Amino acid sequence: MPTEILMPALSPTMEEGTLAKWLVKEGDTVSSGDLLAEIETDKATMEFEAVDEGTIGKILIPEGSEGVKVNTAIAILLEDGESADDISATPAATPAAAPAVAAGNEAAPAASEAPAPASAAPVKADGGRIFASPLARRIAAQKGLDLAQITGSGPHGRIVKADVEGATATAPAAAPAPAAAAPAAAAPAGPSADAVAKMYEGRDYEEIKLDGMRKTIAARLSEAKQTIPHFYLRRDIKLDALLKFRSQLNKQLEGRGVKLSVNDFIIKAVANALQQVPACNAVWAGDRVLQLKPSDVAVAVAIEGGLFTPVLQDADTKSLSALSTEMKDLAGRARERKLAPHEYQGGTFAISNLGMFGIDNFDAIVNPPHAGILAVGTGVKKPVVGDDGELTAATVMSVTMSVDHRVIDGALGAELLQAIVENLENPMVMLA
Repeated sequence: MPTEILMPALSPTMEEGTLAKWLVKEGDTVSSGDLLAEIETDKATMEFEAVDEGTIGKILIPEGSEGVKVNTAIAILLEDGESADDISATPAATPAAAPAVAAGNEAAPAASEAPAPASAAPVKADGGRIFASPLARRIAAQKGLDLAQITGSGPHGRIVKADVEGATATAPAAAPAPAAAAPAAAAPAGPSADAVAKMYEGRDYEEIKLDGMRKTIAARLSEAKQTIPHFYLRRDIKLDALLKFRSQLNKQLEGRGVKLSVNDFIIKAVANALQQVPACNAVWAGDRVLQLKPSDVAVAVAIEGGLFTPVLQDADTKSLSALSTEMKDLAGRARERKLAPHEYQGGTFAISNLGMFGIDNFDAIVNPPHAGILAVGTGVKKPVVGDDGELTAATVMSVTMSVDHRVIDGALGAELLQAIVENLENPMVMLA
């Protein structure tokens, strides 16, 4: 029986994507692991591999199509001995699931021209696709087996012939009755696009279409400001000792091609502080708090049209030179949109540094599920009162820590910020 190739979920948060490019054409033979297409998510362009072997019988969604929902059929795979005549037995994408097509591309097949509906590809209870060989699917259908109840022994958990031959059919468990949802208050909405456009009738403007990244940023930050109870802690940090120490280290590391930035020290300071105040090394998980053992620190990187927050895992255990090298690599690939999802997801705490743009201070928005984010301003020469009471000059950097009050209370947040300040004002301590 012909098999649907479904739009994959290439990250846990992906709901739709752009089918940027087909790497196969109708009639091509593919095996498990062969590259089928390039898919643009909200953050990156990723290659999509075949799971089953067979022949590409029909491409349902043309390349360039935007807004293709996850689990939408994008192509039909034929098994050995099957031909294009057998495609009529496979399901078609419903009009509601049909994606928008980029201007200039051929329209997707009309519903009347698409294959006739049949059973959909099996999915797990959590909505994820079940990977099984065509033969295993056929045997399971003949025996009345629920593939969701079978553990696959093939590569990456794929269900193969041996897994279903010895299995016996079981009656599906009754689905629990859905809990009555409490009526939620509608979030305040701004004026519609049409209403805004009407305000500017007669004025000269350019309409800029939102890409997937911009839509995701807008949705996540709106959600963050509406649902996270932010509070803010501010401190000034004297950088003179750090700048002197950095200059000494950079001279010694010059032969290795390593040049430490102030941001590298900030990453290390935050990572160490999360170990010093472990209760802050946590994330909000809906009805509980998850307190992590390692310090996984996210760092905001500006790219054209948006930003990434690549995560430096186990940052507390890495040297300054290792953090510097890793950060340069992540930032470079972020700007090319070449990061894999595991490289920009996770972490408990983030850093957003706008000091290089001359910004004195600002308030950043917590990126859920993180517990906080440190907004870093530029270092500026200022008059300060020294320890001896005399007026002197110092390089001072202003920082603001935005905190999720559900995870971190005021005194605890102050303790974390104090640890960050001490690490940066006494940089040699971070190497101990």
